[in-house]
Amino acid sequence: MPEGPSIVILREETARFVGQRILTAEGNAKIDMTRLPGKRIESLRSFGKQTLIELPDVTIRIHLLMFGSYRINEHKDAAPRLGLGFDNGELNFYSCSVRLLDGDLDELYDWRGDVMSEAWDPALARRKLRAMPDTLVCDALLDQNVFAGVGNIIKNEVLYRIHVHPLSTVGALPPRKLGELVKQAREYSFEFLAWKKAYVLRKHWLVHNRKCCPRHDIPLTRAYLGKTNRRTFFCEKCQKRYGDG
Repeated sequence: MPEGPSIVILREETARFVGQRILTAEGNAKIDMTRLPGKRIESLRSFGKQTLIELPDVTIRIHLLMFGSYRINEHKDAAPRLGLGFDNGELNFYSCSVRLLDGDLDELYDWRGDVMSEAWDPALARRKLRAMPDTLVCDALLDQNVFAGVGNIIKNEVLYRIHVHPLSTVGALPPRKLGELVKQAREYSFEFLAWKKAYVLRKHWLVHNRKCCPRHDIPLTRAYLGKTNRRTFFCEKCQKRYGDG
């Protein structure tokens, strides 16, 4: 599943279409396509893992889910979920969720919850975490209400960085560790963005898809953990387990 930094890249790559009028709209998404042609794109925004194409009276919300993708000025050998045609090119989305949103985006979204947003509020994230003391940290990091944009890679790398076992409970974390969790969720997301733009992201993974702990040169544990049941890589020696998670 594309994580927040990848959606920021999508937003930046598609910025060329801002101000352009949609000439054609097609695809197999179950939306009212007739609402789109003739409308100019007023802005391209992102919230967590969502791409938001803002038109004068409606917003197209794209979520790439697990295996979604997009193409600019080209297409795959498959029907797009949504294809938009412009004077200066085309934008095609595949294997994704497409919805139309009515209303002001600033009323629909609280930008303070997006780890990639300028409005990100770490104090708000800490308050939300303190309200979920029995939640496993491996689930908390993937909670889009707390860390919009954080995905499985960021989860694994952040927990390794701060030496916290994924089965720790949020309420058992010392205040300092809770602060580190929030701080690193944002900092690692921006490092992820820079590495991905430079095509070196995988080179910087410490535990995700790795076999050995780089600190102790011992085998990492790999398991599907938490209510989210996502693939998790961690070191039993240097990642401390807090609480009875």
